[in-house]
Amino acid sequence: MLRLIIAVGIFFFYCDAQETFFDGRTTIELHHLLYPTGPTLRGNISLSGDGHARITQEQLSEEDRQQLVDLAKRDAFYTLRATVGGSSGDPVILYTSTKACLLLKNFLLDNLWVSLDHLGSVIGIHQVVAGSQTCTNDGEELNSEFASEFTTGVFVKHSELAPIPDTASFIQKLEREREARERGEVKDNRGFFAKYWMYIVPVVILLLLSGATNPEAAAAGRR
Repeated sequence: MLRLIIAVGIFFFYCDAQETFFDGRTTIELHHLLYPTGPTLRGNISLSGDGHARITQEQLSEEDRQQLVDLAKRDAFYTLRATVGGSSGDPVILYTSTKACLLLKNFLLDNLWVSLDHLGSVIGIHQVVAGSQTCTNDGEELNSEFASEFTTGVFVKHSELAPIPDTASFIQKLEREREARERGEVKDNRGFFAKYWMYIVPVVILLLLSGATNPEAAAAGRR
């Protein structure tokens, strides 16, 4: 009976671990930094283990919209804080900023690029304005009508592993060339200087140094 209970416990533990491993869901909490008193919630991004992203966002209040307008009129930056939570470990906090006037001129159309390392962990987030309008001093009055709500696309960028050099094959090649030289199968067709430069160069340097340290003797020799 005891063995049966232990086996059932191990089975459920294994199933739970497998579900957590294969699910691999990561949540990113997004906050505006609009007020001096502290951040306010903008929304959440949910990343699945296969790299798909889903975003939910809060409706902007009238105060939030007015704060965005004030930032744009001061030509200031809109800053977004991303808090990455996981199944274990401390949360990771990331920041990204863009001009507030760009967001307003493009009616809060933006894209968020989420960068992952080779293990699937979030290592960066970057906000890009999706529209084509620019900040210009054309006399157009910015107001809260520009800031109805955020329309955001989320894109996931995976890190690419650099190619690993094949050092084993290179070492084997050097060993084969060394053995061939020892057996005399490979002839050294290099020129005289290419063969013996390591002996010639020190002698030339010594001659130059000796001439520089004893200029009177060198002048007498030229007479």
